[in-house]
Amino acid sequence: MLFPLSPPRSVAHSVVSHTALARKYRPRCFAEVSTQEHVSETLRRAVATGRVGHAYLFCGPRGVGKTTLARVLAMALNCPQRSEDGEPCGACDNCRRIWSGTTCLDVVEIDAASNRGVDDARDLRERAMYAPSEEGRYKVYIVDEAHMLTREAWNALLKILEEPPSRVIFIFATTEPQKIEQTAAPILSRCQRFDFRRVGVAEIVERIDEILAREGPTATQEAVRIIARKADGGMRDALSILDQVLALSQGEVTAEGVRRVLGVVDEDHYLRLFDLIAERDRSGLFQLIEELLDQGYDLVEFYGGILDGLRALLRFRVGGEGGDLSAERREAWEGRAWRFEPADLVRMLGMAVELEAGGSLRRSTQPRILIELLLLRFSYLDGTVELKELLNTLGGEPRPWSYAEPPRPGGPKTGSPKPGADGPGAPVGAPKKKSSLARPPLESGPSVPPASQEGGAPGEVVAPWRAGGLAGGLPEDERVTVEAAREGRLRDLLEREPGLVPAVQELDLELLD
Repeated sequence: MLFPLSPPRSVAHSVVSHTALARKYRPRCFAEVSTQEHVSETLRRAVATGRVGHAYLFCGPRGVGKTTLARVLAMALNCPQRSEDGEPCGACDNCRRIWSGTTCLDVVEIDAASNRGVDDARDLRERAMYAPSEEGRYKVYIVDEAHMLTREAWNALLKILEEPPSRVIFIFATTEPQKIEQTAAPILSRCQRFDFRRVGVAEIVERIDEILAREGPTATQEAVRIIARKADGGMRDALSILDQVLALSQGEVTAEGVRRVLGVVDEDHYLRLFDLIAERDRSGLFQLIEELLDQGYDLVEFYGGILDGLRALLRFRVGGEGGDLSAERREAWEGRAWRFEPADLVRMLGMAVELEAGGSLRRSTQPRILIELLLLRFSYLDGTVELKELLNTLGGEPRPWSYAEPPRPGGPKTGSPKPGADGPGAPVGAPKKKSSLARPPLESGPSVPPASQEGGAPGEVVAPWRAGGLAGGLPEDERVTVEAAREGRLRDLLEREPGLVPAVQELDLELLD
């Protein structure tokens, strides 16, 4: 039987001795910690001035330096060659042991995810009562994933956190501080809390470039940016992804290779997607989803790219720069942005966010149907039109309202001619009979007549309909009838809307109540 040849000793040794980049380039002093200057500077000054607290709570996302800063603080407190400004030397035996996480009597790291019970907390409390191994040192207990501790475990630690022994420091690190607030709110008042920030894309890119310069391989700027965005604000995640990409790449690290390793959808697919939405090509949307599935892409990953794309388009439309886009991609995205109105992009972004409300997309057994339905809703979305643009399309600026003056007896009529007033088929410019709504002017006379008409008291003016019956005292052509009222309303309408004149003439329309 033949067995495969074993690799040369040098190769096997190099494989075993490889150290992950996240561990190899882990910060060893306060100054090397990225983005967390508000924490590192405070701790460094506390060490330099001797104002170190007895309990700290480090909160923040994963991979931003919580455990690292806890180790650096322990190194600074127990370093015999510490500088005057509070920085550890990083070269002495104590610093090397603490930094590597190996056995150290005075610095103990505890994983609260697997040591979360009340018995574990009691054991920790008993060990904390012992003095440090050497005079001048500090006992530091680093409790990672502290939110996993039970309520009973927190209660067991409550008294020692309130009155800790001398030269004993507790550092709790957590990614979910709200759980500690719900489980053990009194703990928060006994700790100094520091909130760690997410690491920006630019700082991750700068750090990756420094590491690549030391390691040897080269990478395109687009590939580095993809890694930085995929890390989602975590420096440790970025270095782990870089380690994974370097293991697969041969020579230069390219954007295509990074996308293949990470399963990231190519930006060309998103550009094509927004072109199809703008053109309302619904069959093309179905074809695009089919191609993505055939190429093995994850639709949940594709959904996240849709959100990022809509956000980039919206930033371009409101005057931004589109976010973290490469220079060669910026022009392409900006061109797509001007195919949509800002209000439409806001509506589309809101619809996309609703899809993942409560994690419905990730829990669904048919994510393809949900994504296709979302894209179809985008394509059927009515476009937002500005009122000014609509008025210009229909013929210019809005025409001000024009109200005709009251008719004057014996004088020329004002306003537009009244077509159709004398019957159907009458020409627009034909002479019109006197309007039934016109009234002759009142003759001038004394304000109060000296004598009333028959049946009236002195100084009383008797109305014509009282004197001669209902409208009995008016001439036939001066009486107000239903037909005359409708005719007057139609005349007023045509004065305000001259565009209706041809329709009234052609169809002999009447204005109904």
